[in-house]
Order: sequence, then structure tokens, then C-alpha cells
Amino acid sequence: MSGARLIAAGKQRGLSLVELLIALLISSLLIIGITQIYLDNKRNYLFQQGQAGNLENARFASLLLDSYLNKAGYRRAPEQAMDDAFPAATPNGCMAFAKGSAIVPTSDGLGLCIRYQPLYSTEPDCQGNASAAFDDSSAFSAPPSSSLITLVIRYRAANPTSELHTGALSCQAAGGASPTELLGGVADFRLELGLGTPGVRDEKKLKVSPFVSAADWKGDSTDGPIRAVRYRMLLASEANRRDDSTAPKALAEWLDSADSATRTRLQSHDQRRLYHAIGGNLILRNLMP
Repeated sequence: MSGARLIAAGKQRGLSLVELLIALLISSLLIIGITQIYLDNKRNYLFQQGQAGNLENARFASLLLDSYLNKAGYRRAPEQAMDDAFPAATPNGCMAFAKGSAIVPTSDGLGLCIRYQPLYSTEPDCQGNASAAFDDSSAFSAPPSSSLITLVIRYRAANPTSELHTGALSCQAAGGASPTELLGGVADFRLELGLGTPGVRDEKKLKVSPFVSAADWKGDSTDGPIRAVRYRMLLASEANRRDDSTAPKALAEWLDSADSATRTRLQSHDQRRLYHAIGGNLILRNLMP
């Protein structure tokens, strides 16, 4: 009898099938809850990273463009004539520079070519290339024409087109190596020019007429000298950074003034990205008489 009681007692130790199923159910609920928390946190992290990336790119883009545009037409010797400081030239990828001109659009209208004198001997350009050496011991002496710096700053659309966040601004020194990327995450870029009166180079004001697109500027007798630049930029994150499929405000407002081809490109490859739009207007003070 004692042996039978020991066997019975042994059978009572352990889990029943019902208890095991209940334990599995509770564990599954806990795992599902933890997994959902992880997914929510990851989604929130990616959203914050996308927003932070766009904001950081926006600040850097404004600083970068304003810095280079403020250099356009800089002369180390203020008394030097513009025609002497900036001879006529047509660098590769640029519209023709007339004598005395320091800024023109690129030949495709997607960027700007700017010229300026170096502040000091061997000053580097946007690609790190040193300008020609000269005697800079005098603070206001004119450098030789060989040290003139010419930069080509251009928007490069996304490649492939579906990856909007791979669009970029690039810079290339005239006659230099392949372009260097300055800024990524650029989904679209717009450039307009504020002009003076055609044929009049010594006036101190802009025309009352609206800004013209860089792509429409031809530099002929009907186009006045470039006195100001207006730029707008749409920055985009990687895909799947937002939950809502509805276009965010920044994208919707950009599309309102976009041409049909740009509108189709952006809408087709939206893929729930995050967007941020910036803009700036800059009077080219070195070119104002």
C-alpha cells in the first residue's frame, strides 16, 4: 500500500496540460505586448531621426548657400574695376560670363556658377583645391587673374528617381575633378534670379518685376545683370518614416507651385517620407554698385 501511495503522490507533481496551455497563453500575450512596444518605439525613433535629419540638412543648406553666394564678386582690392577682376569666360557647364560678371546660372538652369577672388594666397575652393599662390602681404592688393576661383554649384536629382532622398547639391571647381557632394537628402530645388535693368550696370536697385527662373535667364540684351538670388529646397527623408499616407503640409504646399513633371515625380515616389522645405533671398552685395 505504501508503494502505491508513493506512485500516486509522484503523479501529482508537475503541470497539467491545462496549466501548460494557460502559461503559454500568458507568455504569448506578454511577448506580443513587448513586441508591440518595441515596434512603436522603433517607429517613433525612425520618425524622430527623419525629422532631425531634415532639420539638420536645412540648417546646413542655408549656411552653405549663403556662404558661397556672399563670396560672389568679392574683390580683394576694392578699387579694382569689375571688368579687370572678372574677365569674360565660359567655364564648362556654365552660361557665359560677360566681362565684369561674377555669377551666372549653369547651362541646365539647375545651379549657379560664381566667381570671386581669394582672400588670401592658396585659399581652398569647395573641393579643397588651393588657389594659385600670390603675395598677400598687403591686405588690399589685387591678386593675379590666375588665382580667380570659379565654382559650379548644381542640384543633382535623385538616382534612381524613386529614391528621392538621394538627390543632392554638388560643387565643382571650374576645370577640376568630378563634383563633390555638399548636401544630400534634396528631393527638389528651385532657383530664381533678381535682375537689374538690362544694359545698366551701375544702378543700385533691382527691377520691380518679379524674379525670373534661372532656367529662363539667357544673359542676352533683354536680361539685366543678376543682383539677387532666391532659392527654395525640398528635403526628404528615407521611405516609410510616417504612418499617414496623406501628403504632409510641406509636400502639399510644394506641389501647389510645382510643374506637372515635378508633381508627378514627387507624388509617385512619396512612399511615406518626411519633408521639410526651406528658402532664402540674398542680395549679392559685392555686385551692387
